[in-house]
Amino acid sequence: MNREVALTKLRSKQDPFDILIIGGGATGLGCAVDAASRGHTVALIEQADFAKGTSSRSTKLVHGGVRYLKQGNIALVLKALKERGRLCLNAPHLVTHQSFIVPIYKWWDGPFYGIGLKVYDMLAGKLGLKPSKQLSKEETLEHIPTLETDGLQGGVIYYDGQFDDSRLAINLAQTVFDHDGIAVNYVQATGFVKGNGLIQAVNCEDIESGHTFSIRAKTIINATGVFTDSVRRMDNPDTHKMIAASQGVHLVLPKEFVPKEAAMMVPQTTDGRVLFAVPWHDHVIVGTTDTPVESIDLEPVALEEEIEFILKNAAQYLAKDLSRSDVQSVFAGLRPLVQSNGGDDTSEISRDHTIVISDSGLLTIAGGKWTTYRQMAEDVINQAETLGGLDSKPCLTVELKVHGAGRDALPQAFAAEMNGRLEATIPTHFSLYGSDSTRIQDIIHADSSLAERIHPSLPYTHAEALWSIRHEMPRRVEDILARRTRMLFLNAQAAHDSAALIAQMLADELGHSPEWATNEAEAFRKLAQGYLLT
Repeated sequence: MNREVALTKLRSKQDPFDILIIGGGATGLGCAVDAASRGHTVALIEQADFAKGTSSRSTKLVHGGVRYLKQGNIALVLKALKERGRLCLNAPHLVTHQSFIVPIYKWWDGPFYGIGLKVYDMLAGKLGLKPSKQLSKEETLEHIPTLETDGLQGGVIYYDGQFDDSRLAINLAQTVFDHDGIAVNYVQATGFVKGNGLIQAVNCEDIESGHTFSIRAKTIINATGVFTDSVRRMDNPDTHKMIAASQGVHLVLPKEFVPKEAAMMVPQTTDGRVLFAVPWHDHVIVGTTDTPVESIDLEPVALEEEIEFILKNAAQYLAKDLSRSDVQSVFAGLRPLVQSNGGDDTSEISRDHTIVISDSGLLTIAGGKWTTYRQMAEDVINQAETLGGLDSKPCLTVELKVHGAGRDALPQAFAAEMNGRLEATIPTHFSLYGSDSTRIQDIIHADSSLAERIHPSLPYTHAEALWSIRHEMPRRVEDILARRTRMLFLNAQAAHDSAALIAQMLADELGHSPEWATNEAEAFRKLAQGYLLT
C-alpha cells in the first residue's frame, strides 16, 4: 500500500472506474474487496484514516447477537452466525473463539438463558463453535474467579468470536490492493458532478496537500456510516434523515479484573444493553452504553454519565473493587443505526442493513455491524452491477482469505517459524500480522535494535511502527498508535508518552520537517487526553 502511487492512479485514470466507494470503514472496505475480487475496477476514498470512526471502536466481538435473539430477530441472528463462521475461516490470524460466562444470580434465569443459548448454538449450524452448557457455582468461579459471589447460583457458558477490528480493516485495505483495487485515506469527497441529473463523478480534496481533483465512476457507493446523511445531502439537500446515531462507550481495565480467558456477559442492564467484560490484548474491555446522540463527530467523547453507568454496572458483578483510577483508557464510538419511526430507544433499533438508491443514482448502504460486513458488501455490489450496467460476476468473498491469512497466519505455525529464524523471543502478538509477520521479523533480523518496545507497558515494537509506515499507509501519529497498533485504546497514557518517538519515525520515513514532527506529536498528545479519565 503506497499512498503516493495510489493517488497518482486516481488522478490519472481517464476512463471511469466501475465502482467508486466513499468511506473506509468496515462496510466500505468490504465493498471494495468484494468488487475488486470480482474483477471490477475499484477505487475507495476515506476522509480520515481507515477505520478512524465506528470501525475501530467496537466491543471487539464477532457475534450473532444474543440480545437480537431475545428481541425475536431470528433472521439477523442466523445471518450473523453464518458470517461469524466465515470470518473465523477467512481471517484466522485476527478472529479467535472466545468463551463467555453468563453469571446467574436468580435461579429462574438459569433455564431461561440455558435454553436461549442452546437455540443460539442450533442456529449456527455447521459454522457453529463449541456448544453452550450450564455451570455450577464452583465451575463458574473457576472460569471467572473475580465474579461477585454473593447470591451467585451458577452460570451458563457459550462461545462467540473475538477480533481486532482496526487490524482487520487494514488487512481489508491490503486485500483491495492485492486484487488491483485502490484505497486511499485522507481524501474527502466534497461534491458530485452530474449530467442529466445522474452522478458521473465525485469531486475530491487531498487533505494532506489541499489539491483537488475528480474521480469518474459508473457507480458511486456511499458507505460512510454515521456520515451517511451528510453525503446524501451533498447529492440532494432536501433528502430525509436516515441515520439515528447511538453512542457506545467502553472502559479498558488491567487484566487482573478478569484474569482468565473467559469473558463475562450480562444480558440486560438498566439501559437495555448487554454488558460485556472481555479479555483483549492482555487487558479487559468493559462496555457498552447505548446513548442517542444528535452530534456526529469523528472523535466522539464519552459522557460522564456513560462512564459512571459502566463503573456502576460492572461493580455489581466483579468482586474486585473498581474505581476510576483503574481505567487505562476510555473510548467512544457512534453506531450508524437506520432510523425507525417509533420511539427514542436506540437499543431496540435493528442492526440489520439497508440499501437505498437516490434519483441521481447514488447507492447508499447503511446500518449493519462488523460481523455482517461481508454479506452487506455482497448485497450492495450486486446492486451496483445492475445500477452501473456492469457485467454481473459471482461474489467470491464467502471463501476469500483476507490479506495475511496464509498458512503461516496461524499462531502455531507462526511460532514455529519465528523460533526457527530468530534466537530472540518474538512477541506473541506478532501473530496478528499473519503472513506479514515474517517480514516484520526480517526488519528485526536486519536491525536488532528495532525489537525494542515503543513503550515498556505494551508489547508493540519499533519494527511494527516501521513496517506500518512503509506498508500500511499511516499518515499521522494517531494512525499508528490507535489503529496499526492499539496502544491508545489499551493504555492512553503510554500512547501519550510515545507520541514524539512515532512522530519522528514518521517524519524520517515520509520526509517531513522537525517542525512537523513536533506539531504532530503535540496534536496527538491533545487527542490522547480525551482517552484518559481525570
